[in-house]
Amino acid sequence: MNTVTSAYPDDRVIAELAQSHGLKLCPVIFEMVPASVLYEFAAYLIPGRMAHWSFGKQYQLLKLRYDYGLGKLYEMVVNTNPAYAFLLESNSSLENTMVRCHVFGHVDFFQTNYVFEPTHCNMIDVVSHHADRIRQYEFQYGRVVVEALLDSAMAIEEHVDWAPPDLSGLPPARAANDRGEADAGYPDLKPAAAKGSAHRSTRASEYPAWDLLDIIVRHSDGLDSWQRDVVSMVREEMQYFWPQIRTKIMNEGWATYWHIRLMQELDLSDSDYVDYARLSAAVTAPHDFQINPYGLGVRVFEDISRRFGEREMFFCREVEDDVSFVRNHLTQEIVDDLHLFVFGRDQQNVVVKSKDWKIVRDQLLHELTHGGVPVISVEDGDFHHRGELYLLHHHDGVDLDLPYAEQTLKHVFKLWGRPVHLDTVSSGRRMVLTAEGDTITQVLV
Repeated sequence: MNTVTSAYPDDRVIAELAQSHGLKLCPVIFEMVPASVLYEFAAYLIPGRMAHWSFGKQYQLLKLRYDYGLGKLYEMVVNTNPAYAFLLESNSSLENTMVRCHVFGHVDFFQTNYVFEPTHCNMIDVVSHHADRIRQYEFQYGRVVVEALLDSAMAIEEHVDWAPPDLSGLPPARAANDRGEADAGYPDLKPAAAKGSAHRSTRASEYPAWDLLDIIVRHSDGLDSWQRDVVSMVREEMQYFWPQIRTKIMNEGWATYWHIRLMQELDLSDSDYVDYARLSAAVTAPHDFQINPYGLGVRVFEDISRRFGEREMFFCREVEDDVSFVRNHLTQEIVDDLHLFVFGRDQQNVVVKSKDWKIVRDQLLHELTHGGVPVISVEDGDFHHRGELYLLHHHDGVDLDLPYAEQTLKHVFKLWGRPVHLDTVSSGRRMVLTAEGDTITQVLV
């Protein structure tokens, strides 16, 4: 295990200080790595993951920003047990001290927040086994064939069951609303011909289904067994990443809160405190035309602690995700302090539309709900009694990007093996997109 120099507290001292404040930690393995390795891990999201061109593209973008001084990653933490924290080897000793405090905040969040409960504690081993199997399939069937399959599976990888909390004990009305089912306000757009049809190879009770990849793995006519295995690997990995998508603001805010709190209690020199203050201020500084999750998250946690006490703050980090966190705790004071606003375009100019905290909150909630990914349900796996797939877009006021949706449907067709229909709304008109091979048709209903 690498540690900071003797002039600064080591991992054990910082961990003990964190635990004295109530943070729950598992063992943490710190490793110093060069920029090329850290940015590769950041692009792949976890070490040892299967190869895909999109990860290489992300690596080039991240590394280019670092090389030109446009951005810097200080660390990357992997949610496993033991947890792995990869630190940039060019960090100063002071930077690494702050980063270690930050890492322990992340580790506590992984250990305690409810959305992380279903995640694998040995995910590095899991993705490494996946990568081995992918390489075997590339040897058997060719890299081009396997990568084309990965292209299709990863085009819809967000559409999986992200292990929501158990709603069985809730009253029926609330359970339906929390799941986002029919009586949660979604319009019934499905044509009568689709309703009540027989479901080939499955039970009618399976629909609507919210896990598109699972339906494809279990019921597709277009996949061989090895292809189902590849799609299931993509699905399993995305289930691991969904909790991080759902808690980006909370996770970074919590880690930032604790690096601030712990650094204030360490025995550092006056000059170190000044340098640290500059580092921390840079981490929480506002971003142009986008939310800084570090700045917003820490500000909300500080406000909860100030108004309701530290016990309530700990409770929030355990039982909430970003949507409930912002909905329940964003205030006008925080909006004013962080200079948050909703902006738009007036002809060719970008203009401020509102600084009202409720409008800012609602806009942010809209962007955070379901990770900003359109909500798509599988309504029928045997549409027209011909094994066709019928999907419903639960329209939330924002139209789909039709060219993007059309290309995505082509990937779904490749995985399903039969025509795929997507029911949506565009420019206020109901529309059904149908993919059959490389052909896309649009029908206004």
